[in-house]
Amino acid sequence: MLKKINLLLVVSFLLIGQVSIAQVDLKGLRAKPDTNIVEKPQAPVTNLQQVTVPIPKLDLEVNYWKHWTKFGINMNQASFSENWSAGGVNSIAVGLLGWHKSEYNKNNFQYTTEIDLKYGKIKNKEQLAKKNNDRIFWDHKIAYKLSPAWALYFSVTFESQFDLGYNYKTEDGVERIYEYTSSFMGPGYFTESFGLEYKPDNTFSLRLGTGTARQTLVLDDRVKPLTIDEYALRYPENKPITKDQEKFGLHPGENFRNDLAFQITANLDRNLSKNLNLKARYNMFADYKELSDPDHRLDATLTAKVTNLVNVSLSGIVVYNSDEADKIQYSQALALGLTYTLPR
Repeated sequence: MLKKINLLLVVSFLLIGQVSIAQVDLKGLRAKPDTNIVEKPQAPVTNLQQVTVPIPKLDLEVNYWKHWTKFGINMNQASFSENWSAGGVNSIAVGLLGWHKSEYNKNNFQYTTEIDLKYGKIKNKEQLAKKNNDRIFWDHKIAYKLSPAWALYFSVTFESQFDLGYNYKTEDGVERIYEYTSSFMGPGYFTESFGLEYKPDNTFSLRLGTGTARQTLVLDDRVKPLTIDEYALRYPENKPITKDQEKFGLHPGENFRNDLAFQITANLDRNLSKNLNLKARYNMFADYKELSDPDHRLDATLTAKVTNLVNVSLSGIVVYNSDEADKIQYSQALALGLTYTLPR
């Protein structure tokens, strides 16, 4: 019995071994997936034809110019009845203005020209008509940028006025012209300036003109400085003068003067709000011969836009020039006007 059991165990082990060997052999016979990709050769392409695609010509040009123009009219008027107890004088005032600016920018080069023209007159009842505004200003500037905010510049500026200006005197209730004071090219100023310009943005600029020359010309004999005798002949009805006149830094017989100076010019043109603009220009001219007594001029205009055409403006001018007057001169005007601006 024991022998039979042993024989069965031996046969079982042999069968199990054969099955394992068979399994091992079957694993070896399994086909593995082929991971190699064989590219089939492509057939050569023949009969190729070159196709030209037409590209339309675009007529595009870079415009390096920008232009701005403004012109308008201001008016003030007041009238009173004959029995108006509070007192008053009938009056009317009319002012005309024109302004244009052109600017050329290419790479680091810039050219700017700006012209500002103003003329106005006021007429009060029983008085002579008088001008209350008169200015010709024309500025040309060439600049080369050294950095985003600094540039070398050279500028030429012309300043004068359109019409004759007078001093008036009232005698026995009647107003009359006393003296001529100014006219076109009486005086006229040409200023050439070279130096550095600081311009951090398009609303503000500051020029430092270390090399500046200004020529003063008086080409109208009616406003030139007179000697005592010449004054007596020109104005026989006036009180005689006690010494020869000096006007605009000129003496009798002179009509030209040249000065070398240091100049500072600041320009501001900024929108304080959507409908409120402040424009100002300050100029200091310090003659190298008289650095302690420079000339100053400040022009400022605050404009409130009511509609696209109607605006209200408050303007002021402050001038100190010892060749014209010993004290500070100033003027102020508040006006309602129509102004047309381009581009709109």
